Amino acid sequence: MPECTAIVNDVNTFRDRHIGPDDVGERHMLGVLGFASTDELIDSAVPQQIRCPEGLRLPAARSEPEVLAALRELAEANQQRVQMIGLGYFDTVTPAVLRRNMLESPAWYTAYTPYQPEISQGRLEALLTFQTLIEDLTALPVAGASLLDEATAVTEAVLLMRRANKSVSSDRVILDADCLPQTLAVVRGRAEALGVEVVVADLSDALPDGDAFGVVFQSPGASGAVRDLAPLIAAARERGMLTTVAADLLSLTLLTAPGEQGADIAVGSAQRFGVPLFFGGPHAGYMAVRSGLERMLPGRLVGVSVDVDGKPAYRLALQTREQHIRRDKATSNICTAQALLANVAAMYAVYHGPEGLRAIATRVHRHAAALAEGLRAAGREIVHDRFFDTVMVRVPGRAPLIVAAADSAGINLRLVDTDHVGISCDECTTDEVIGRVLDVFGAAPAAAGHPFALPAALLRTSEYLRHPVFHSHRSETAMLRFLRELSDRDLALDRTMIPLGSCTMKLNAAAEMEPISWPGFAGIHPYAPAGQTAGYRELIGDLESWLAEITGYDRVSLQPNAGSQGELAGLLAINAYHRSRGEDHRDICLIPQSAHGTNAASAVLAGMRVVVVKTAANGNIDHDDLAAKLADHDGQVAAIMLTYPSTHGVYETDVRAVCDLVHRAGGQVYVDGANLNALVGLAKPGEFGGDVSHLNLHKTFCIPHGGGGPGVGPVAVRAHLAPFLPGDPLQDGAAPVSAANYGSAGILPITWAYLALMGPDGLTAATKAAVLGANYLARSLAGHYPVLYTGDTGLVAHECILDLRDITKRTGVTAEDVAKRLIDYGFHAPTLSFPVSGTLMVEPTESEDLAELDRFIEAMIGIHDEISRVGSGEWALDHSPLRQAPHTAEQVTDAEWALPYSRQYAAYPVASLRLNKYWPPVRRIDGVHGDRNLACSCPAPEAFQTDTAEILQEAFA
Repeated sequence: MPECTAIVNDVNTFRDRHIGPDDVGERHMLGVLGFASTDELIDSAVPQQIRCPEGLRLPAARSEPEVLAALRELAEANQQRVQMIGLGYFDTVTPAVLRRNMLESPAWYTAYTPYQPEISQGRLEALLTFQTLIEDLTALPVAGASLLDEATAVTEAVLLMRRANKSVSSDRVILDADCLPQTLAVVRGRAEALGVEVVVADLSDALPDGDAFGVVFQSPGASGAVRDLAPLIAAARERGMLTTVAADLLSLTLLTAPGEQGADIAVGSAQRFGVPLFFGGPHAGYMAVRSGLERMLPGRLVGVSVDVDGKPAYRLALQTREQHIRRDKATSNICTAQALLANVAAMYAVYHGPEGLRAIATRVHRHAAALAEGLRAAGREIVHDRFFDTVMVRVPGRAPLIVAAADSAGINLRLVDTDHVGISCDECTTDEVIGRVLDVFGAAPAAAGHPFALPAALLRTSEYLRHPVFHSHRSETAMLRFLRELSDRDLALDRTMIPLGSCTMKLNAAAEMEPISWPGFAGIHPYAPAGQTAGYRELIGDLESWLAEITGYDRVSLQPNAGSQGELAGLLAINAYHRSRGEDHRDICLIPQSAHGTNAASAVLAGMRVVVVKTAANGNIDHDDLAAKLADHDGQVAAIMLTYPSTHGVYETDVRAVCDLVHRAGGQVYVDGANLNALVGLAKPGEFGGDVSHLNLHKTFCIPHGGGGPGVGPVAVRAHLAPFLPGDPLQDGAAPVSAANYGSAGILPITWAYLALMGPDGLTAATKAAVLGANYLARSLAGHYPVLYTGDTGLVAHECILDLRDITKRTGVTAEDVAKRLIDYGFHAPTLSFPVSGTLMVEPTESEDLAELDRFIEAMIGIHDEISRVGSGEWALDHSPLRQAPHTAEQVTDAEWALPYSRQYAAYPVASLRLNKYWPPVRRIDGVHGDRNLACSCPAPEAFQTDTAEILQEAFA
């Protein structure tokens, strides 16, 4: 190993692999900008008043073999057990064809959120399959495209019931006492912030007295109990309440579905559909609703529309819910999604089909029944006679001894209390495991045969998963080709630069990604005893200290499992801090006009009132308006939410003055970490005025976007806010924001590896390269597209905004036209019309080399030439390649071609495309049609024939 490491270090470093431009490319870019060195550029671009006086105090960079060896040691320090703790987390088998060709495939994990649907048809189809899976198993007509985990899904359901219930004025919600304990903890914390009263009650026989807007049931219960919920749901409806069932997805292949019992909403987790335990995440939560509630669904919803030729095409539906539009009127945060894991769960169902899923569920239940039978034969008391996969045993005073004995036998059981032990079976449970558990209890081996303990009255009789997609890919060959077919319809980072401003689509290195599938990281239960998780805890401790050093804060929590949750956690900490000082009346959150749309949504979800601060002509915060708003709301301001560098892509020179103004008014300063890729190693938010920041590990710190999730959004705070960081869901203390104490811990090795591989100097060099690349693009394109905002020295930060508004006024060509035409040139579009309508925000990141940057410049200049030809009247706009874009292979090979430019020009506007052409599967999609004719499950195969628009409308009438 040392010899191999030395060779790697002599030949190249990871830093050289991660940062795209080499020395020659860097010198060329600096020459275009007129600087002699990168340091000279940075000194001119980054205000001195925020600069770090010294470098990062982090461990020196290590080689890939060294880092992988260190991670192997950490993984091996986690003690693997047979996991029978349950509580919503179960061991499962990820089919190798899915693990290798989806979970570990850059075609899937490097894709961006499908806001550009024409180049996202593969993952959108997979997400639509996920929605169909959820709709079928819950027997409810509309499901969303995933949520973060079960606990937050229940919380979203509670908020939905409150919004939707117009017949009851109560602010009370009733929660089943048999709900998962982490769910109760998360709901209580979120409900407190919004003034919702939570009543936890035993719902075994009846509902408690009093009004409530909704009821949440758990099926099966945390205790394992299976109940007929139909009478309770009917009783709730009679009293004007809406109902939610938190249902185990696998159990619904055997048990009567929530929709068939009359529930309005079903929520839960899809984790046990092939997604590893991952020490708590990432996992896909789910939500399905009855008709009439679909337009209130939180998060994302994939729908079916048509393109300009009438061909079925998938897209995110009801985009008016997007926070960039609704902002403080948003009812949820659209970033609450786990697309990659939802897609794994969907393909797990595709691979197994309804028969396979039913067989797995039956085997799970029969193992639980055999366990219960063996324990009863030995005189042990089984608490519930009706159960699916979890058996609760009463062992007065002996539960800790039993759990300890099981630990010695290599099995984790659940210690409920001193008198009760919970035992959960799953897909990986075997007869041998059941025998070992029985031996721990002093019981004889189970009798031959596998009993079935569920009464017929509770069993499902309806069919599910009848769509052909769940019956067509049984062989591994078929599954492999299906996954390839879907990924070929997409444009991900493995094909091209994704120049999205504010989203930082950088390299997700294979060495960073590799360890997450190792059993020592993937197979650990989030509630395993602390002594079994030493490796994870050391890794988490390293990350917390490293991220605190990078940001200049005192404490970091890794619990938030999305940037949206990090925002929320930071705002909840601010609320709790003010309450601890007797200043409950501070509830105003100041948000600049230029802020991320998620900021306003998070503030509302934290129970704050949003007050918008104007933006000055140069894109900075308007100080006069800020001072006026502080005066208008004297004594009420809780916080201001800043993005730095600003969302306009500029290092504002007066950020310290803004922070000082808010602090003098008694407020806290929240610095959104979305643009931290422009700060690492150069400046620290915790040192230039921030009190709290959330970070996006899926942006700056290399966790991939996964087509719209997973993500990790740690929250970093100064010492005075540390007591209010998210607490452990299973312990008393501060409210948690996630079901697992460390959120999506399973992907933390990615960021650990990135920081260890780069070291302090590499991280700083990456930031400098990102700023260099953005300024090179801005300077190269400024003669064709004005750069909307620059700093005092005429430079941008790590991104720039190209202003097309005058172009649109003169020619009619819109920013959307440019975005769609870029597809023909083989590029994902920049961020469209945010933060300023009619613009494109471009961020190259440090990972793109000079050749790729120049390829993008060539494309944008070529498109500008096309715009000029429209402006001169050579092409009518509607018949130009801009408005016709994107062009499909079907279109350019059609027998008829009546456009004023050639087929070759449509498909190959630059010569290099002839060597490596991406063909979009559909033409421009009709979004209005999709929203007016909402269809959110897999269309029938007939919909893909000729005249599909009419067939599609009939299919979903």
